[in-house]
Amino acid sequence: MYKVRDDEPAYAFIPDKAAPEKNRYGKPIQLVDEDDPLAGRSLNINGDPAVGNNPDRYKQHGFYFNADNCIACHACESACSEKNDLPPHLAYRAVGYVEGGTWPAYRRMNISMACNHCDNPVCLKGCPTRAYTKFAEYGAVLQDPDICFGCGYCTWVCPYNAPQLDPVKGQVQKCNMCVDRLEVGLKPACAAACLAGALDFGVVETTPENRDQLKTQIPGFPTPEITHPNVRFQQTKTLPREMLRTDAMPLQYVKDEPGPGEHRVRVRAEKTAREWNLRKLRSREDPLVIFTLITQAVVGAFLLMFLGPLFGLAVLSLETHPVTYAALLFGLLGLETFALALSTLHLGKPHRFYRAFNNLRYSPVSREVAGIAVFYNLLGVYTVLVSFPQLLGWLAPETAATLTQVVGWLALLAGSVALYFMHAIYRIPARPFWNHWQVLTSFYGNMFALGAVTVGLVYGMVMAWLGQATPGLFTVLGVLLATGLAMEGIGLIFHARDLEREGGEGAASHYIQRTRYGRTWLARNTVLVATMVLALVFAALSPQGWLMASLWFLMSLLVVVTALVGRALFYVLVVPTTMPGAFFWRNSGFREHADEAGLAEMPQVGVVPESH
Repeated sequence: MYKVRDDEPAYAFIPDKAAPEKNRYGKPIQLVDEDDPLAGRSLNINGDPAVGNNPDRYKQHGFYFNADNCIACHACESACSEKNDLPPHLAYRAVGYVEGGTWPAYRRMNISMACNHCDNPVCLKGCPTRAYTKFAEYGAVLQDPDICFGCGYCTWVCPYNAPQLDPVKGQVQKCNMCVDRLEVGLKPACAAACLAGALDFGVVETTPENRDQLKTQIPGFPTPEITHPNVRFQQTKTLPREMLRTDAMPLQYVKDEPGPGEHRVRVRAEKTAREWNLRKLRSREDPLVIFTLITQAVVGAFLLMFLGPLFGLAVLSLETHPVTYAALLFGLLGLETFALALSTLHLGKPHRFYRAFNNLRYSPVSREVAGIAVFYNLLGVYTVLVSFPQLLGWLAPETAATLTQVVGWLALLAGSVALYFMHAIYRIPARPFWNHWQVLTSFYGNMFALGAVTVGLVYGMVMAWLGQATPGLFTVLGVLLATGLAMEGIGLIFHARDLEREGGEGAASHYIQRTRYGRTWLARNTVLVATMVLALVFAALSPQGWLMASLWFLMSLLVVVTALVGRALFYVLVVPTTMPGAFFWRNSGFREHADEAGLAEMPQVGVVPESH
């Protein structure tokens, strides 16, 4: 149990105040009745079985931040880091700011933010390992780093940048509400250390001393509708109409009307020149670029191989080319094995990959992993049964054929469903650039396009080598290739239109796409359209022999390069709805500078080079 000092000041203790029955979102503040059988249990803090004497132990607590008072002394950060013994590259609490106006009416508003222990903790629902728990004690959302295997998905879904992925330890850590201090009636270390009385703590919806407001939003704070966070604000000082961030995000906060109205998120346009920035297409998510594209290609190729003979493409049947058919199946199995290995090594703790199945009820990551695992195993079984039919020699031929077909249909269904679950991972309100149906058309479009490319490359080379004609095959493949590219292109058109209409962080991502990566973006779109037209021309002419194989290889090269560039842009362009950073701290621009200038090699800078 936490030891209370004999000279502990009065302001360090949580005030005893009457709270309403429900918060503003309609959730009860009393989380568990005192006579509940679960009440009175120990949190086993540091292995201590004792139970604290806090009378409000089972009420939802939260932070209170008075933006009028914060002087950006960072005492809250320091107290938190000291209390939790954090390395320089991690901070559960951070102070950022927005600023605006001109001298002498210049204003700066500081924001101190940590985990808000939300009513709807999306980190808890998204975590595939179930490392998160929302406790009835104080309503704290706690995370166990020992259970975490370092996928980082919780850092994607959280709008407040609360979970911190430690690339050194390969796990996520976050604010624990200092529950050990709460057990003895003390405020969290950050609130107790605040010099200016800006940060406070208590039962949610109770107004602290010397406060008037209990607002749920201030400029720079993401919409509370995503998670219903347990944090309340006060901000009474007049702010300029436009407030700017000092980090690298091209965002500003603008009031539509003069006066005390709310600021809305707008794009801060700084330049219009288009650049290539090909070197900056690399990111920590490079393994996911390869994993997603290979998986979509494998599912699409298997779909063609399995359904093609059923729709008249005899050249794709096992009976027509048994060696090619079996070899391609084994090739697809090998490709998917490589993709799965890449995605596993992308984890902070790859040896804990099996924990990905722990949260099938809520986590789209768990569902994607399960779907791909089922598809992968069924594909393997189908490949073995097709390649070694003697394994079913103890069955009647009709029964063996039926069993093989059933396994194939199940694999086809599992692959299609797995891609849907894969798309669901990215439908995240905290990342508006991803939260659009275009992700679905892109993933299924790549399934058709890359699947057609894969089958066409193998059968094109084999048919050209054997000198055999491929009646109808490349007409169908060309149409499927064009269809896949059209699906992605249509999605991209509506995606750009909707981002512009909705504004905010999504529009900021599109602004970066049109400027910082503008030439790359235009080149990708141009090649995509040109390849779609070429595919239709190819389907109409349907050349044969080595001319056919050569032209298909060139088109395939264009499709693969376009897909790689598009998927890399997908990951690097996203602007999350996180809190504004400072000039150095939590500033992606400073992180890039530190990597380029060598500052990242100095641990005290707080920037760690990405290990994978």
